[in-house]
Parts: sequence; C-alpha cells; structure tokens
Amino acid sequence: MEYMSWAEETGKWDISERRVQKLCEGERIPGVSKFGSMWLISKGAEKPIDARTKKGRSGIKNEAIVFTGR
Repeated sequence: MEYMSWAEETGKWDISERRVQKLCEGERIPGVSKFGSMWLISKGAEKPIDARTKKGRSGIKNEAIVFTGR
C-alpha cells in the first residue's frame, strides 16, 4: 500500500495542515497510521465529511436546508 504524508494531503483536499492532523488524531480517515511523529495516509483515502457543520452531522449532501418559522 502506498502512503502520503499529511502535508501532501492538505493540497489534495484543500484544507489546513492542522485540520488534517486533527482528522488523523480522531481516526476519522480510514487507513491512517502513525510512524514516529508523522501521520501517514493511504493514497486512496477519501476526505471525510466535516462533522463540525450541520450538513456533515445530518448526512445531508448537496441539499438546501430549509428553516420553517415557529
């Protein structure tokens, strides 16, 4: 299996280095392993859904969220 460093993955996923590190620490990326002080991510790994947003928590993909007033 081929691996990439977390720094290489930031350019591919267009997110910050720190965010990729946090995803690795939280084991949110399948196929991630730590070698010494460096995180290695498998080349075929997909960017996980951002659970910090409502869209990511609810599992809704590419749909508008409609709020109804009370």
